[in-house]
Amino acid sequence: MDIQGISAIVTGGGSGLGEATARLLAERGAQVVIVDMADDKGEAVAKDIGGVFAHANVADTDEVIAAVEAAKEMGPLRALVNAAGVGWATRTIGRDGQYSSAHDLDVFKKVVEVNLVGTFNCSRLAATAMSQNDPLEDDERGAIVNVASVAAFDGQIGQASYSASKGGVVGMTLPVARDLAAVGVRVNCIAPGLIDTPIYGSGEASEAFKDKLKQGVLFPKRLGTAEEFASMAVELITNSYMNAETIRLDGGIRMPPK
Repeated sequence: MDIQGISAIVTGGGSGLGEATARLLAERGAQVVIVDMADDKGEAVAKDIGGVFAHANVADTDEVIAAVEAAKEMGPLRALVNAAGVGWATRTIGRDGQYSSAHDLDVFKKVVEVNLVGTFNCSRLAATAMSQNDPLEDDERGAIVNVASVAAFDGQIGQASYSASKGGVVGMTLPVARDLAAVGVRVNCIAPGLIDTPIYGSGEASEAFKDKLKQGVLFPKRLGTAEEFASMAVELITNSYMNAETIRLDGGIRMPPK
């Protein structure tokens, strides 16, 4: 699929994986809507790439529709990258045997709401707009890239909510791809491993922590880059024979229990 002149939405586009993907899409000729909750970061990236910023909670229907409409004003919406996500490490129970110290249920619900419900919400609404596009070759109208995590398969101690949400993203990729085949919209998923983004912080302690993490990577012995993720995301959008697949982008790592 040629992305020159199309519009694309990237959720979580204000930083990290989303930002790198938005920048590469813009470089390849797409008009990009950055969806984020962080106004300052989202606006800065949008301005830098000549795109548009839309403040939106990905689980909020009205806010996502507004982002979709903004994209349609710039060109046919043919690409969505669901990169918005959250996660907190919390064990299922506390050490004192008290009900009150068990995993906060509201935290669990919040992670699932953003990562899983939010991904589906953006997909259903963006795909609705895509279904109205004029068809391209092979009747293709658009492409969606979901973002899961290797935690969907190798969840570590404390990752119950995160792994459940990302496992759900993997699990819905195939059925949603089957649903949307009728209107020519492809759906794929990336499950990144340890990617070097601002989430790890900066400074001496951060570098020492990353050095420890990379020991579990099979090859190459380093963390991935946001640009490598972006390259994969854009390939899944532009390669019209890629559909209903989940790809691990992780250097071959298999995460240990902790």
